Amino acid sequence: MTERVHFIGIGGAGMSVVAELFLARGHAVSGSDAKDSAALQRLAGLGAHVRVGHAAEAVEGATTVVVSTAIREDNPELLAARAAGTEIIHRSVALARAAAGLDFVAVAGAHGKTTTSGMLATALAEVGADPSYAIGSVLVSSGTGAHLGSGRAFVAEADESDLSFLNYRPRVAVVTNVEADHLDRYGSTAAVHEAFERFVDRVEPGGLLVACADDAGSAALAAGAAGNGVRVQRYGVADAVAGGAWPEPPPSARPDVLLHDVRLSGDGSTAVLRQQGEDDVELRLGVPGAHNLRNATAAWCVGVELGVDRAAMARALGAFTGTARRFQLRGEVAGVRVVDDYAHHPTEVAELLKAARAAARGGRVLVLFQPHLYSRTQAFAAEFAAALDAADEVVVTDVYGAREDPVPGVTSALVTDRMRSGRHVPDRLAAAAAVAEAARPGDLVLTVGAGDVTELGETILAALAAREEA
Repeated sequence: MTERVHFIGIGGAGMSVVAELFLARGHAVSGSDAKDSAALQRLAGLGAHVRVGHAAEAVEGATTVVVSTAIREDNPELLAARAAGTEIIHRSVALARAAAGLDFVAVAGAHGKTTTSGMLATALAEVGADPSYAIGSVLVSSGTGAHLGSGRAFVAEADESDLSFLNYRPRVAVVTNVEADHLDRYGSTAAVHEAFERFVDRVEPGGLLVACADDAGSAALAAGAAGNGVRVQRYGVADAVAGGAWPEPPPSARPDVLLHDVRLSGDGSTAVLRQQGEDDVELRLGVPGAHNLRNATAAWCVGVELGVDRAAMARALGAFTGTARRFQLRGEVAGVRVVDDYAHHPTEVAELLKAARAAARGGRVLVLFQPHLYSRTQAFAAEFAAALDAADEVVVTDVYGAREDPVPGVTSALVTDRMRSGRHVPDRLAAAAAVAEAARPGDLVLTVGAGDVTELGETILAALAAREEA
């Protein structure tokens, strides 16, 4: 019997890239999802047998069934696979199998892991290393988030939301930051930190932890790992270390790689990377934001660890043009630019709006925000409100529940009630119309969130075009 791997929810960002890797390794692949998507169509074009809708017969004949945490226990395909005794594995286990025998690089963190892993994959490809990679978004340059290369490196975005990053044994681990999130699963901030400590414990003997010194959680993690004998390389912005957010760290905790002469613009960012005993290296990016300079520095550290020349790695990072839904330009109509972004945590929203303010070039910044998960909205309503208040106008539409059922009393009004001028427009299409109506030439409009708010950029552009024509 021919072996076949079946993916339940194959169109998901994390699932589709693993399915693509299995196809590249020559496996027969099938899968299903609740609705059609570009990911399903791409996989079908690559040879996967895909279907829209879930049904028990879809898993008949499958030798392995792959699931993610998003799959509910009453899914008919999952129930059928269990009844048949079919092997059922988590997506992260499937990814580890696809990476068997390669130098595994796991990029983790509460924020920035998609961009950092995308930067690393792009730069390694640019220098001819031909890495394999599995990223939870599409690289703008390649049109995919998955690739099975001929090189030794395997770059993977490591997801902490469901503890699945503990299924990896990385040669190099990256931690961009450690911050409270997914409290519906973890229950406390302390449990989040403990999970990251367990992740670092899984680094191979002799491997490396690359950690951001500018983030308190990551810095503490690095200090603990170094105390346990793990090889650690820290990176951070020189000004942040010299004096601002917290006291000067002891010599043992100072960054090994410092970003000096940071310069930000609406179209990109530059910095000088400095290491003791080494020549300075210029880092020049085509994406905006100080956070992206940090992400790129993490990727640079990994590339150098893997043997890439220091200056060549920095130049190669300049080839990164972004990933889907990370400050992605959707279009421009009547002098109004519409950008889509996946930010769904208060820290991410705050960093996004800093970058947006520079990119607006003096124009206003308008935001259509869709909170993701009832539990996250309830836990961080005040923090979302504070972050969103950095925009000029904000419309907040209803919560995107994803895997969660509605929670009584938890609506997007929890956010707007705490804002200076935010508007709560529950219906998503009405919210898009409200933003389009408010937009004027020179404005930058952001659609923000991890749910189907991404579809509303086109709605806003269409409304702007209709208004211009009228």
